[in-house]
Amino acid sequence: MANISILGLGAMGQALAARFHQQGHTVTVWNRTPGKAGALTTKGAREATSAADAVTASNIVVMCVLDYAASGAVIDDTASALSGRVLVNLTNGTPVQARAAAERVAALGAAYLDGGIMATPPMIGGEHALILYSGSKAAFDAHADALRDLGAADYLGADAGLASLHDLALLSGMYGLFAGFFHASALVDSEGIRAGAFLKLLGPWMTAMMGELPGYAEKIDSGRHDLNVVSNLGMQTASLDNILTATREQGVATDLLDPMLGLFRKRDGAGFGDEDISGVLELIRRKRIAGG
Repeated sequence: MANISILGLGAMGQALAARFHQQGHTVTVWNRTPGKAGALTTKGAREATSAADAVTASNIVVMCVLDYAASGAVIDDTASALSGRVLVNLTNGTPVQARAAAERVAALGAAYLDGGIMATPPMIGGEHALILYSGSKAAFDAHADALRDLGAADYLGADAGLASLHDLALLSGMYGLFAGFFHASALVDSEGIRAGAFLKLLGPWMTAMMGELPGYAEKIDSGRHDLNVVSNLGMQTASLDNILTATREQGVATDLLDPMLGLFRKRDGAGFGDEDISGVLELIRRKRIAGG
């Protein structure tokens, strides 16, 4: 069992604190705005009088606040108390922000782990909860058992920005999926077909199409978008163009899929129409310097 402090008592912070307490850890909590600790203190958690007081109470400090501006302010407020402790920052942010925070915390004499929570508050501690971590491997190894009380813990590497990078990449895949669902639902809704009824067809279709992803991943990693092509980019461009033409004819907005058609046309027009649609990634990927 560990002494763990939670900084930030929004919905997620409260879920983290409740789970740690449920698992038998000694929990201290703090929130910048008072009045959110009542349910936790009733169960036995201690409410700190300040962020620095909370940090002093524990060897492991878990921070989950609104954004990196807020987390930076908390780090500033607790700078004198952080030395020798582990700060686990589960605040949502970017890789650049995570790396800057890691440097700041290391300069204060503390170990730093950045995290990406792939779960909603009610999922914390459940079988489907996943939290990504990056930063100090020594800190992760020392406290992995406690961190796993929150859910599966996946350590991604010493670069503190990796958890955030993976977190945002996973979410981008989710939003792309949602975008397709929303567009498809709007299209059938134009004829009075309810989204729930259509989902009975769409759900299995999307699940089947997930089977294409390993092949696309292989082509992306190898750069060989010309291998094992079944439906080439030229055909897919015509198909997506037809989808958006029908969308306009139905009086539905094309905003969600217009950018994709633009990329398809650009790649096709550059002479890659016989390749697979995975080649569109070449238009958006970061250009690497040879030997870099």
